Amino acid sequence: MHGSYSYSTRSGGLTLLELLVTLTVAGVLLGLAVPGFTNLWLDSQRTVAVNGLVHDIFLARHATVSHGRPASICASRDGLTCTNQTSDWQLGWMVFLNLDQDDPPVRDDNEPILAVQAAWRGGSITSNRRSYSFRPIYNGVINGTVVFCDRRGSEHARAIVINNAGRPRIATRDSDDRPLRCPFG
Repeated sequence: MHGSYSYSTRSGGLTLLELLVTLTVAGVLLGLAVPGFTNLWLDSQRTVAVNGLVHDIFLARHATVSHGRPASICASRDGLTCTNQTSDWQLGWMVFLNLDQDDPPVRDDNEPILAVQAAWRGGSITSNRRSYSFRPIYNGVINGTVVFCDRRGSEHARAIVINNAGRPRIATRDSDDRPLRCPFG
């Protein structure tokens, strides 16, 4: 008895229709995921910048106590001199021992630099103060607020609020409990 055998000529690949459906589903899923990843990326970059300044505030406070001398944080383009003409901090900043207690702080050649932070390209950093100086004997810090904004605007801004004792806290509102304001958005 001879049976009839049938062989399929179809290969193991995809048809054009199957490929288009697969690409469409992948495109929709990617379209849904990209905004979430973008926000995650922007949040991460802003957090790194905020934490950098918080770290440097604690460094300045510690240096003031351990050296018994004032320490200052100021905006700086070059990491060697203070840029006291602006409250624009995304240029970067520096921490140094302010041995002669200048106000506003001016770093002299004999004053050691404790830390330098490079410019933040992810957005703007503005402050209602041009510099902050920490003194060892009394709570001589001028309180202030430093606001970090990215391209998403005020709704996603974060602030470091520095109290008279020089302690920073991270906030989503200013020290008067008002919404943070960004130069854009």
